[in-house]
Amino acid sequence: MAKASKSSAPPIIVRTRRAYFDCKFGQLHVRTAFPTTGGFDEQVTLFCLHPVDASSRSFGRLLAELADVRSVYAPDLPGYGESDASPTRSMLEAATAISDLANDLRLRQIDLLGVQYGAGVAVELAAARPELVKRLVLAGIPAAERLPTAQQPRLVVNLAAYGDDPFEAAAHSLARHIGAFLRSSP
Repeated sequence: MAKASKSSAPPIIVRTRRAYFDCKFGQLHVRTAFPTTGGFDEQVTLFCLHPVDASSRSFGRLLAELADVRSVYAPDLPGYGESDASPTRSMLEAATAISDLANDLRLRQIDLLGVQYGAGVAVELAAARPELVKRLVLAGIPAAERLPTAQQPRLVVNLAAYGDDPFEAAAHSLARHIGAFLRSSP
């Protein structure tokens, strides 16, 4: 009979939920994931921003993996999924909606994971509110010229190794890569 390892930690239980939050353009549908501690005394909150013509469902497999030590929010950007549309569905309007969400949650700093269109929204938000955005994780990266050159190494990790669609990667491996960057010293 094999003995159970005494050093194995109990599995981390992550709660996932869906909610709606108000923003300038109406309501944002948001998927959330929190560690059992609630996440509020943990690391910086992470917002996951999806590609164009997609929704927060893109992050379904990844949310629980990323929420082991932090709260994670994956909104449907304005005009996508179950969120109300903004007038032009532009990256700037989407960045405004994410800023409204962070304000509503009373967050002082956030990390952003953006994929393709979501990466453009992340760069817009980081340029408009540098005091809010601590780190960026970008896949299918748009031009990041809007960010001050001195901030780029501190803020950005490129997920180019995962291609333009990181969701095809194993969620655990991708989450480990993202988590290591977000835990590193700025």
